[in-house]
Amino acid sequence: MDGARLLMSNGWEESAAAWISTLGAEGDYARRFVLDAPMLDRVQLSGARQVLDVGCGEGRFCRLLAARGLGTTGIDPAPSLIAEAQRRHPEGDYRIAGAEQLPFDDGAFDLVVAYLSLIDIPDAKAAIAEMNRALRPGGHLLIANLTSFYSASNPVGWRSDADGARRFVIDHYMAERADWVSWGDLRVQNWHRPLSTYMSLLLGAGLLLRHFDEPLPHGGDPEQRDLFGRVPSFLIMDWEKP
Repeated sequence: MDGARLLMSNGWEESAAAWISTLGAEGDYARRFVLDAPMLDRVQLSGARQVLDVGCGEGRFCRLLAARGLGTTGIDPAPSLIAEAQRRHPEGDYRIAGAEQLPFDDGAFDLVVAYLSLIDIPDAKAAIAEMNRALRPGGHLLIANLTSFYSASNPVGWRSDADGARRFVIDHYMAERADWVSWGDLRVQNWHRPLSTYMSLLLGAGLLLRHFDEPLPHGGDPEQRDLFGRVPSFLIMDWEKP
């Protein structure tokens, strides 16, 4: 499937305006209170100066990195999201491109970031190979992703029993698949893959795992903190290229 047809089929271009409105300037709960701090810590520890953000969306994480003095490039296949990223950060480098075919030379970056974008990519094998190619030796691939436990919950997830108790339901964990997920005015396609699939692809690329975490919330709404503490929602992995 060509890039334009793929983009129209996964919902992101159609949902771009709703995403920009929902995320706002500061980001959603998960980014602000669960993922940003540990991701930025790993960026600092990497010592990177030139960073590629794969699936940058409207450019929020690129702006956080640029504010810390890093050279950043963001790519995303959704033209409306790239236009918004450029509008909010006119001096930034943002390009319309897919992860499966990166428009960069081998070894162009010290750090490649996939911040909740692997779940949106149909061909994870090609994307991981391309991200690895774009890394210099000694560089790092930093991933934040939904846990496979969590992505296996679609389309049920949290539900209330007859007694009012909230339960989290998953099924078909080992079956790789694309599910449509909706919240508010957004409707996009996310990919569920078992953790073994990601680990096999990353290890098969010759990358070395340097850090793994399932971060917990560090603030925000108490009810949200409770839910994120009950179910392992996100993981962070830091892989080094030998």
